[in-house]
Amino acid sequence: MGAAALPLQPTGSLPPLRRPDTFTEEQVLSSLQNLEAIYCPIPLSLALQSPKKEKKSRLPVAPTPPIVDSGYASEDENDKGENAGLVKEALEELRSDVFERDFAIRWLTSFVSRVEEMELISEEARQLATDKAYCILESFTSSPDEEEQEDEGISRDFSFTLCSSPPSPVTGSCQNDISVRLTDGPLANADHTAVGLISFAASIIMSNLLCASPARFGIEALAQKEAPRIVELGAGTGLVGLVMAHMLPHLGVAQTVPLIATDFHPVVLENLRTNIAGNFPGVAEPPVVACHLDWSAPSREAPLDLPADMLVATDVVYAPEHAVWLRDCAAQLLAPDGVFWILNAVRITGKFEGISDTVETAFNASECPVDAEGRKLSILDIEALAKPEGLGRGDESGYKLYRIGWN
Repeated sequence: MGAAALPLQPTGSLPPLRRPDTFTEEQVLSSLQNLEAIYCPIPLSLALQSPKKEKKSRLPVAPTPPIVDSGYASEDENDKGENAGLVKEALEELRSDVFERDFAIRWLTSFVSRVEEMELISEEARQLATDKAYCILESFTSSPDEEEQEDEGISRDFSFTLCSSPPSPVTGSCQNDISVRLTDGPLANADHTAVGLISFAASIIMSNLLCASPARFGIEALAQKEAPRIVELGAGTGLVGLVMAHMLPHLGVAQTVPLIATDFHPVVLENLRTNIAGNFPGVAEPPVVACHLDWSAPSREAPLDLPADMLVATDVVYAPEHAVWLRDCAAQLLAPDGVFWILNAVRITGKFEGISDTVETAFNASECPVDAEGRKLSILDIEALAKPEGLGRGDESGYKLYRIGWN
């Protein structure tokens, strides 16, 4: 008597992509089939029937990978009902697991970037696998009954408690709610490098830290400056920059110049501008402006023509060269008395194992930038932070907060 095949956890079933040249068509299609079963399944009542006719699909039909014999054809009606309940329960549990979802998204975005390196699969299978990967990514930003509607991403509401001392000059209170609404942009038609379309845990943690203790980051000291300049590097969906823009008036910080939220990818910048407009509806000149910035070749044209009093970046280092680019870019943007804050996730397993250490390596290197007065751009302080319960990917063991400046 057969039993319906239960879905496999992405973290336990997806093969590592370190050696894409060793992948076979069976491995690729099996992995994608499992993700399809979890995140974009057909109705279970149809899955438990022996299909007589197949509806036309926008994609060619993939060969059925031999993961597990489901045994659907040999089941009696009672078995079908029992197995349907088990499969449904397992699917619901997996879909609600944020870590598994984030892991699957990361794997898929990495997969589509490396699929051309898979020498053991045919060109036809490679194209089919790429199409399937993008369709699965699309499922994260749309529900099955919205397939014919325009994919507009997922809206998320965030709220943080701002603790200020002395009381806010705006409300007279020491505690104020800072609320931000973000759209995680649609991934269906996005380039695989547009990972900034998703709001990651580090930006939530950084936003909470800023609101919980503004003085810790020198925010209240910015109130003494006539036109303080703040630049966010790798802003992504813009959460940190938008939180800061909402909190600055409560702390008496002049907003004579907008906070500059930068990113590299055009699609990410488009989504970032949408989020800025959505958080300041009807405001002709919002206190945040989106700007393109390539760390490897930073522009010094307006609005990046003047030194920044504060730079901030959250979880933006995913390769050793990123830390070096970030360091050299910061050296060009940071004012002599400015501070650069980096919050980076610490990963001790998986593809990005040890990447967080490259920040310290880059800033301790002999070629670290030196200013006109002979001061080196250095890490002034490192604070280890525990991983909050319910936040972050499974490969994140904690976080490091770096305070960087000219020393």
